[in-house]
Amino acid sequence: MFARLRWFIIALLFVGGAISYLDRAALSIAAPLIAKDMALDPSQLGIVFSSFFIGYALFCFVGGLASDKIGPKNVFTLAMTVWSIFCGLTAVTAGLFSLLVVRVVFGMGEGPFSSTANKLVSNWFPRREQASAVGMANAGQPLGAALAGPVVGLLAVSVGWRLSFVAIAAIGIVWTVGWVWLATDRPREHRWLADADRLDLARADAAKPSAAALPLGTYLRRPAILATAFAFFGYAYILYFFLSWFPSYLTMAQHLSIQKMGVVNAIPWLVGFVGLASSGFVCDAIFRRTGNALFARKLVLVCSLLIAAASVALAGMVEGVVPAVALMAVTVFFMYLTASTYWAIILDTVEDARVGGVSGFVHLIANLAGIVAPAVTGYLVQWTGTFTSAFALTGGIAVLGAVSVAFLVKEPREAVVRSVVAAV
Repeated sequence: MFARLRWFIIALLFVGGAISYLDRAALSIAAPLIAKDMALDPSQLGIVFSSFFIGYALFCFVGGLASDKIGPKNVFTLAMTVWSIFCGLTAVTAGLFSLLVVRVVFGMGEGPFSSTANKLVSNWFPRREQASAVGMANAGQPLGAALAGPVVGLLAVSVGWRLSFVAIAAIGIVWTVGWVWLATDRPREHRWLADADRLDLARADAAKPSAAALPLGTYLRRPAILATAFAFFGYAYILYFFLSWFPSYLTMAQHLSIQKMGVVNAIPWLVGFVGLASSGFVCDAIFRRTGNALFARKLVLVCSLLIAAASVALAGMVEGVVPAVALMAVTVFFMYLTASTYWAIILDTVEDARVGGVSGFVHLIANLAGIVAPAVTGYLVQWTGTFTSAFALTGGIAVLGAVSVAFLVKEPREAVVRSVVAAV
């Protein structure tokens, strides 16, 4: 029963992640219509894409800290409520300024999702299954983005882009009601848990330290954490370049209609779903085979991020829709194959009581790419008249992230445990 309950909680997060990316990707799908309606040029549209990440990046950290203090259930409840409301309020924006305000607050609502999910996995899962759990918890995200193309594209064309935002916002409110009813911070608090399992878990929790032994700043200064954060930045730069600008690339450079773009844009996301869903299982399988968790995370991260970097750079050099979409599908698959590794490295090297805060910090650094990538891409496209340099820059940043992990992430969790014991 306990094992099924653990994975039921992950299923709730899977659906929540799908909703988050459905809501987030909606603006990119409707962007050509919004830009026309509000007379936005490419640089202004890039700023609108980036504005989401001003709130998002900050609240990655705030949400992670809050999950350590008030519990992940409360953080998820508040976050989903805020982002759903402000997703819906996109429908009443009247120009650049109001759109920017709504997107910033919308980003604040979505920011806590991944770092809080990592905290929940830390509470619910043993180490041997944590990467798998993180991968599945986040696997709904590319699926939601894939659905955004046909769903939002169809709604925007048939009933207008404004009503499409109201419709998808309502889905998030429904999820929040279910989450409040069905989720708990820890397994022993769940009403569906058998009494024998509840007693065993209570004893295990009682044996754990009740407070963190090391201050948060100790972890945030470690080269392994900083390198992981920078590699995550490289991953996120690919992700947000793709999320924000690939739909516009298909319409501006490849001259697809909104309807065709919505369908074609879904292809890399569907491939990415396979990569993300399998990422944690690949990591955990290598861990079980080698007995070295950190080696497993690094192997998957470095190799996959390098392949993603090469593929995205090549995608900007080819001509035609088919090779460009095929290369982006390869890019997104291998990018997402690394997705669970960043979180797993944190779980491998950080004590449980600091997982939320460290996760939030790493995610904050990663999501600075969301501020930089859309705006830089917009200016590059306007300056050069093509997307080639933007694709190349994206690949170069990802290469640097992979190299940083290869050389700087060396500290296993056992070393952290020894330092914790010495500090007590």
